[in-house]
Formats: sequence, C-alpha cells, structure tokens
Amino acid sequence: MHSFNVTAKSDIRHDWTLEEVTALLALPFNDLLYQAHSLHRRYFDPNAVQISTLLSIKTGACPEDCKYCPQSARYHTGLKAEKLMDLDEVVRQAKLARENGATRFCMGAAYRNPKDRDLDKIIDMVIAVRGLGMETCATLGMLTAAQAKRLADAGLDYYNHNIDTSENYYREIITTRSFQERLDTLENVRASGMHVCSGGIIGMGESRDDHAAMLQTLATLPQHPESVPINQLVQVEGTPLHGREGVDPFDFIRVIAVARILMPKSHVRLSAGRSQMHDEMQALAFFAGANSIFYGDKLLTTENPQQDADRSLFARLGIHAETPVSAGNPAQGTGIAESHEQRCAAT
Repeated sequence: MHSFNVTAKSDIRHDWTLEEVTALLALPFNDLLYQAHSLHRRYFDPNAVQISTLLSIKTGACPEDCKYCPQSARYHTGLKAEKLMDLDEVVRQAKLARENGATRFCMGAAYRNPKDRDLDKIIDMVIAVRGLGMETCATLGMLTAAQAKRLADAGLDYYNHNIDTSENYYREIITTRSFQERLDTLENVRASGMHVCSGGIIGMGESRDDHAAMLQTLATLPQHPESVPINQLVQVEGTPLHGREGVDPFDFIRVIAVARILMPKSHVRLSAGRSQMHDEMQALAFFAGANSIFYGDKLLTTENPQQDADRSLFARLGIHAETPVSAGNPAQGTGIAESHEQRCAAT
C-alpha cells in the first residue's frame, strides 16, 4: 500500500535560501535521489504520471526575442506563421488527445500578450474543452489582472508562464520582457484563482548557480506552482542558442530532484526535450520525482516522443496515467491508463 498524500508541515516551505538550494544540488547523486524519491512517495503514487497534450493554437510571428524560441519573428527558422486556430479544429484535436490518454489539454499561442478580441475566441475554446471532461491549460504570454480573471471565470484550470531561468541569467536570454513582468503575470494568475504552471529551461548556457536561483524563485513564491515544467533546451537551427553544448543528463536529473524536494506537492513535469532523452534517462527522472509529461508528437513546434514509444516505456516501467479528481476518467480504455484493480493487484 503506497503512503502518498500524507502531509508533513515541515516539508512545505516557502523560505528556502539560495545556499540551501545550492547545497541540495551539490549532494552526492544517490543521496539526492533518495531524498527526492522519499518525498515523492509521501505525496504521490510513485507509479502514476499525469498526461497532458499541448496544441499550438496560434503559431509564430511572436515579437519577443527569446533566444531559444523558433516562434520569434526575429529569427529565420523556416517556421510558417499561422493565425489563431478555428474552434472546431481545437475541439477535434482535444477529442483526439482524450482518446489517446491525455487528461489535460494545453493551448499555446505565440503572443507577447493577447489582445482582448483574441481572448474572446480562446475563452470559447476553454469552455468547449472543459465540456469534454478534460482539465484545461493555456499559455498566451503576459496577462493583465483583468484578462486573468476572464480566463478564470471561463473555467481555465491552469495558466503556464515559465520564468525560464535565474533572474541574473535572464537578460542573456530575453531582452523584450523583464523577469519582473513574468512574476507579475504569475501574481495575476494566482490572484484570479487559477492554478499556476511555471518552470524553466535547462541547457541554455546557464550555470548550476542559475539552476539553484531559478528553483529558489519558484519555491519561495507565496504558493508553490501546482505544475513545474522542467524543459531541456531543444536546439532549433536559426535561433541564437543553436549549437550550444548539450546539458549533462545528470545535471538535468538533479534539477528534477531538487524541484521535487523544494515543492513536494507540485507536479513536476518532464517537458520539452524528451525526444532527445533515452528511456533510461526518463526512467531516472520519474524516480527523481517527475510525475507529469506532455504526450503527443509535438510540443508547440518541436518534436516529442511518439505516443507508441510512451506507451511502451510506461508498460516497461509499470507506470499508469494519473486520473484528475475534477475530470472523471477520460483516460480509461486508452491502453495507457490501467484499471484500479489491475494496479492494486500489482502492488
């Protein structure tokens, strides 16, 4: 019988110092994973992974200069800009995602900040996807307090707005939006009542100290993000970060593990870059505390592992899809989610 969802007050902290986080990242690898996995089992089923699908509902032509992003209008990556997708096509894609095992449907649009007329159409998408029994998430750039409230009132469950990296390294990656503006959007989202999804990107040339500072920023928010995506940089030709030296896999796993220790009740998402990770690295990430993935062939405009590969890996590891309390069980019958009886028989 698993001992998850047992809360210890001392585990949940918002006063982590940079020195403490740096010390965690420097622990011997096995000691770090032991701590992370022990906490993971305390709060979650260690063999359950939350499955999301991400759809780009408006692609390219973004005015920002994020050096990692192929959707920036400033870089020549061969990406074709596309207007906001029609509602019917979004619903079709959401139904397909649900049939393939996703329980959360995320909609991404390449905006610096959405115009209100576009928000009207996106709200219709949110209402329609929720009508399918799925959790909803959106990432649309910066939001005003009024825009966040409109999305919350429409029933949007999660809003994603990554801080990307440490405040000190941030200016090396982005100059068109300040670090504080990202925090302001997170504050607007939290005040609206929506859940927060916020994490960062590993492998942009930053140091371990930057990893520590990024994680400390997230862990010292007044309320921890409910979802913490940890992305491995996907290098796209034509972007300024193309050609950078790849991230050390052990450093990446360390970030996953420390995120789990700092934010024990959050879902830690193994996000972009999975197509470059071998199965053993993904398995290690799940052991270290990752318990959410994006599922499908693409993450916005970059490759993601094929669905059959994910099914095979889950079967080999004995992992099943997590069912959100609020959305029923849309993953049943997909071949990924196992029945409660099957899972209990295996424990």
